[in-house]
Amino acid sequence: MPKSSNFLDIDDLTTDELQTILDRATALKHGGDNAQFPGQTLGMLFEKPSTRTRISFETGMTQLGGHAIFLGPDDIQLGHGEPLSDTARVLSGYVDVVMARLFNHDDLLEIAAHADIPVINGLTDDAHPCQTLADLLTIKEEFGGFDDVTVVWIGDGNNVGQSFVIGAAMVGLDLIVATPSGYGMDQSVLDQATALGHPPTIADTPGAAVSDADVVYTDVWISMGQEDQRNEKLTAFEGYQINESLLANNSAQVMHCLPAHRGEEITDEVLTGTRTLVWDQAENRLHAQKGLLVELLSEN
Repeated sequence: MPKSSNFLDIDDLTTDELQTILDRATALKHGGDNAQFPGQTLGMLFEKPSTRTRISFETGMTQLGGHAIFLGPDDIQLGHGEPLSDTARVLSGYVDVVMARLFNHDDLLEIAAHADIPVINGLTDDAHPCQTLADLLTIKEEFGGFDDVTVVWIGDGNNVGQSFVIGAAMVGLDLIVATPSGYGMDQSVLDQATALGHPPTIADTPGAAVSDADVVYTDVWISMGQEDQRNEKLTAFEGYQINESLLANNSAQVMHCLPAHRGEEITDEVLTGTRTLVWDQAENRLHAQKGLLVELLSEN
């Protein structure tokens, strides 16, 4: 578990495996599971800077009785000094599981293809499945499950959004997506959600999308590496900000995966207000990833 022994995107899990990890995360969070893996080591490869991913994985592995090693871009020459395939083979002889936070998704696939140990996607430009685990855990906690819950994604059809679309389809969440023209979810992602039997509804405007929302979810408009698109994207995303005016006629809770660009995709008033789930969502990165690690390490 997962069925591929790796966790490169959310649908590397079956629906049953996803539910098992969420249940395990809940048990770990509330002291109902005391799984321990002394002597086990997590190798963490980072090309991109990180707050939540690094701290939650390192803390989680420590709480599970193991050890985590941080390997940043200045610590190893990932894909430069030696081929990614060689790095994967060498790591397989040292550590028990690898988490990689990279730019290029193909690089992650290359590592996974040559590693003899589980590989976890800590984020690539295409997908962020660990965030989706935390998102689903947060929604499950808040609403007691996924039935009759409507979530609205507003903003960019980025890596976080794309993994969430698939995860939402897997658990049967009603999802509405509102994105500017040219910035929507990849068609392949929508096709995957359709194949899972629960595709998102595409809304014309944010206002129309949020009318019956239980949760409104957004992320930054300008992701890491897109700084040169800043002016273009700020123009395109005008009217897509999560603010008090947009939420005035509903009681929806608000989610954001962080870091937030206050005053762009969301206002500080909403982010830190009474309807925010953002801080629970951030904490749940720890618990969801511990649930994932337990399942991976138990199988290997």
